[in-house]
Amino acid sequence: MAKLVFGMNQSLDGYVDHTAFGPSPTLFRHFIDEVQSQAGCIYGRQMYEVMRYWDDEDPEWGDEEVAFAAAWRSQPKWVVSRSLSSVGPHATLIDDDLEAAIRRLKAERDGEVEVAGPRLAGSLTELGLIDEYRIYLHPVVLGHGKPYFTGPRPPLRLVANDQLDTDVIRLTYVAA
Repeated sequence: MAKLVFGMNQSLDGYVDHTAFGPSPTLFRHFIDEVQSQAGCIYGRQMYEVMRYWDDEDPEWGDEEVAFAAAWRSQPKWVVSRSLSSVGPHATLIDDDLEAAIRRLKAERDGEVEVAGPRLAGSLTELGLIDEYRIYLHPVVLGHGKPYFTGPRPPLRLVANDQLDTDVIRLTYVAA
């Protein structure tokens, strides 16, 4: 059975914003390793459209960006959207009965499946489908933006904390 994991970079004040701060080279390498080891990823429409950046080669990319793009492209993806009519390579569109589709995916797969995007994670949290939350905490204060938790905060229990870089820690939580 697959384990659903919601993990994102977060500011000290609880916001996620890929344009406000990004990973260091060390943390980017960590994310490459994560993507290479995952059984797939579930995206909401907006996050999927952001990540489609990795579908096309960029001659300016270094080795790390090429490695991340290759891992991302080969990974199975499920895209939750009622507005999209099609999705890219290695992607499956989920446009109805989110709960049934995700329960089926969890039952049919093994390994970790990432949940990408706070809105989608909020919906899956309300359904009790997320198994683990990973907060990559950065020493940045944004003061606004999209919150990591978009709905009711589930009761959580800290199971691990890891310093991944000189200024970033990963906090790992499960439902309490």
